[in-house]
This record gives sequence, C-alpha cells and structure tokens, in this order.
Amino acid sequence: MIERIKTGLLIFLVALSLVQTYFLAYRMPWLSPPTRSDQDYVNTELLGQTSNVEQVIFPEELILHLGDDEHAIVYPHTQFYELILRQRLASREFKGFQVLTGAAVDWDELRRQHKGIELSFTEGISFELLKKLLKLDTEGVQDSVQLDGVYIYALEESEEVLAYFFDQNGSTVYQAIHVDLTVKDIGDYIGFGEFLPRYQFISDQLYVAKEPIQATQYRYSYDVFTSEQMQRSLFFDSSTTRAIVNRSGSQIYTDGKRGLKVEQNGLWISYTNSVASQTNSVPISENVYLAVDFVNQHGGWDTKYQLVEIPIRDERYVRFRKYIEQFPVIDISPFNYGYIQVGLQQGVVVEYERSLIKLPAAAESKDIRWLYGGEPLMQQLELYARAEEIVSIYPALKAVPQQEASIEFIPVWAVLLSDGSEEVLMDAMPAGYNPEEANDAQP
Repeated sequence: MIERIKTGLLIFLVALSLVQTYFLAYRMPWLSPPTRSDQDYVNTELLGQTSNVEQVIFPEELILHLGDDEHAIVYPHTQFYELILRQRLASREFKGFQVLTGAAVDWDELRRQHKGIELSFTEGISFELLKKLLKLDTEGVQDSVQLDGVYIYALEESEEVLAYFFDQNGSTVYQAIHVDLTVKDIGDYIGFGEFLPRYQFISDQLYVAKEPIQATQYRYSYDVFTSEQMQRSLFFDSSTTRAIVNRSGSQIYTDGKRGLKVEQNGLWISYTNSVASQTNSVPISENVYLAVDFVNQHGGWDTKYQLVEIPIRDERYVRFRKYIEQFPVIDISPFNYGYIQVGLQQGVVVEYERSLIKLPAAAESKDIRWLYGGEPLMQQLELYARAEEIVSIYPALKAVPQQEASIEFIPVWAVLLSDGSEEVLMDAMPAGYNPEEANDAQP
C-alpha cells in the first residue's frame, strides 16, 4: 500500500514538472510579466557617475565686497568658496521674508561702500531650489519666484546684518528680517578675499578684473560612450529600432516614436521622444529632479555640473553646465560640448542632448595660463561690438577637440549676453608668459 502511494506521488510530481516546462516554453499569458509602458526604459549598465539636485545647485560666483569700492570674486570648487558657502553660510538661517517697500535703495552705492557678500545666480534660481543650498523659511512667499542673486551686507555702526534676495525680473526685492549672522561673521567671510585679485565694479553682476587672473589650461585623453550603449539605454526594445544615415553623415536610430541622432563623428547625441504625457503639470523643482534622475540613468556625469536653466511652463529645458574645477566650459559653435540639456513636457522627458565624451578623473596635462586684467581687458570690452548686451563677464574654458581622442580646455574671458548666448571676449595671454615675472624684470 505504501509503495503504491509513493509511486502515485512520483507520477504526480513528474506530470507537474512537465506542465510547468510547457508553460515556460510557450509563455502562457497569465505567466508573462506585466506589459511595460511606452515611458519605460531599459535598465542598462551605469555609464557614468550619478549626482543629485544638491550637487548641481551653487552660485557661479561669490562676490566679496570689501568696502571703499574694493571687490574680490571667489569661484566654485575652490578652498575659500567651500569654506564660505558650504561650511559656514549654508548652516545659517534666513527667516521672516517680506517684500522690500519704501524709498528706493541705491544698491550700487551699498555694494561700493559696505562690507558684504553676494551670491550670483545669473541664469536664475527659485526659492524652492535655493532651499537645497541655504536654510530659508519663506512662509508667505511663493517658492516659484525666480531669483538672480542674494546680497548680504553689514551695517557696522548698528551691528546689524541685512539680507536681500533679488527677483530675476528686477521688479521685486525680498528681505529676510531675521538673519542668523553677525557683523563679525561677514568680516570673517570677506577676510578670505584679502589677498585675492581685485575687480572693478561696473554695474549689477558686471565686474572687470583690475589685474591678470591666473588660470589653468587642461588636456584630457577621453573615452566615448558608443551609440550602441546610448541606444540600449534610451530605447525600450533596441531590437525594434532601425538605423538611418542622412546626407550630413549623422546616424539616426528610431523605433517610430523615439529618435536618437548621433552627430559630430559620434561625439554628440540629440534624443527626441514624441510620446506626450497626459498628466497634469508638475512643480518646477519636480522637473529638475526628473532631469537629474534621467541623466543619472542615461549617461551619467563625468565631472561637476551646475543647474543653469529650469522649466517654468509646460515645456521648457533643464540645462546643466559643465565645470572643469573652478571655471565653466562655454559652448562655442560649431563644436557642441559644454552642457547637458533635458527637455520636459508635463513631467515627461521629450528631448535630451549631451556629449558622448567621457573625461577621466585626472587631466593628462595642466599648464598655467594668464588672463588679461586692467587696461587691456577694459579696452577689449570697449571695442566689443555687443557691449550693451553684456550681462556678465567671467573666466571660462573653451573646449578645443584635438586628434587621437583628446581635448583641450583653454582659458578665456567670456561674456553672457542678454539673449542667453555666450561668446569669447578675450583670449588668454600667450602660453608660457607670466606677467608677474615680466613685472619683476622691469627696472
């Protein structure tokens, strides 16, 4: 009797195994995984480093107002910048925001005569995103308000510190009534600028170096993300895509809804997604989070980037500017390189542009280059044809591709114009020239 039970049980198990094998082989519908939506992407290997929103939000300049019309500028990712912003200012609180009313304030005069510190966000930043950098209690103020700068200065005679937040449109100024800073704190911050080069204040956000500025020229040997890697990353099913080569030599991958255009000899991509979302509009900050996450999953980051443009309406772009150490890389046509751009429509990524160049952690070579200051720079500024359109002047790096998979970053003085474009204002001094040695050699 027992033997018959064992035999029957064995037959049942064998039969069950055969049935399961049949289901797996022929993919019975109720055993299939859920169908993925058109918005899903293939989870491929991590191509670059990941980042987060906090890492891409920072001012492009810390302007130190030293009093008596003396000014110095501290640039990102330098020792003094990190000490002032990340280790000290970021921990202080700003509360009780109100719109500044009353008599007009002469901001230029304040900058010239009072000691203070200014955080410059030329392209704009919302209160909501600025909270990722500073401790702000903005109750009663719309978090979507776009700012282009924060100005904190000390009234030494009354031992009072005042903080102002400037609307990007130039129409409104917000004052924080309660500022967790003392006059001594401001003195300590601007003390870092004691031995830094001086800048001449021209107008709001426009400063010109009074003396030569030391910079660095970099050379990198780089790797490249392949178009196949990006195709696998951006398409739900790469086996359904087809490749087309157009007349310009660019290669296009498409699955009928999405398109991936590979240009510049395989160094630049433009991705489009024609599937529109039916969801409601999302907050500005949410689009920024979505953009950062999208880049994390589709190429990643090979160096530091700064958030410089954010979406406001249903379809706008989130742009991230590349930094090499302390200076930004400017995008000079026809070589696209210095930014990553994500287009969003109601919370869905519909466009994506980026370079496929992947820089290593360390440069192959570094060389000191000097940028002009003082009279030569002022003369160049006066001769510049679009001088009336200049919003900001700043040291930057011009990307110049070289042979054998290498690229150089050459220091220049750049300008941001009122239409949002960037141009080179003045090249650096010749390689090998040191103005300090030249001055020492003069009788």
